[in-house]
Amino acid sequence: MLIILSILGIFIGFLSGFFAIGGGTMLVPALLMLGYDIKYAIGISVTQMVFSSLYGSYLNHKKGTLNFKSSIAVGIGGFLGAANSGYIVSHLSSHTLTLIFLSFVFLAIYKFFKSPNIAKKEEIDNNFLLFFIGYFVGTMSISVGIGGALLITPILVGFLHFPLKKALSSALFFVIFSSVSGFVSLAYSGFVHYKEGLLVGTFSLIGVYFGIKLSHKTEQKRHKKLLLIFYLIIMLLILKKLFYN
Repeated sequence: MLIILSILGIFIGFLSGFFAIGGGTMLVPALLMLGYDIKYAIGISVTQMVFSSLYGSYLNHKKGTLNFKSSIAVGIGGFLGAANSGYIVSHLSSHTLTLIFLSFVFLAIYKFFKSPNIAKKEEIDNNFLLFFIGYFVGTMSISVGIGGALLITPILVGFLHFPLKKALSSALFFVIFSSVSGFVSLAYSGFVHYKEGLLVGTFSLIGVYFGIKLSHKTEQKRHKKLLLIFYLIIMLLILKKLFYN
């Protein structure tokens, strides 16, 4: 099992870097297939997010695509919102959490599909609005084991007209705040397996490096298409889990 988790960590780290996500969108379904209950899968997933988001954001900063002003506003909102995750996980059933998870994926696919490849309107960079978006996404996303980038990216691109590369960097930076806050909340509620979380998180750093490197070399239009395909795969995996149960 430890070898499987190590390989899974590298793979999830690559996805985190390339698609600028925390990794929970793939890690939670994978852990469910390995037999973990969704609440403990969420705990392992959030632990991995702390590793991948910190290192990935550092690499994006070196590449010059990370805007700290807008990213910090949405990040602080996510940090405060994610603090509610332990309470939500404690009071909702695994089936309900899975349905919420699926709803997030569906919304992300729809919003991203409707947005143009190149923004035609002026970028909206309002700190109060970004904070509110971060708070809402942080509250809901960590509760279902995702870092929030799954929704942050479509919102920044589809509603606030951010360029894709900038939105992806901001989304991954957001995951730092939401995952750290979510980790503390979930750990306090007893839903974190530390050994598995640290193992997956450590090995994910290898994948993050190569994912970020490839991300910056990929043309924007192609990057968006690959992201849409990725979202569809996530949706199919969760649908399979729901019908199987």
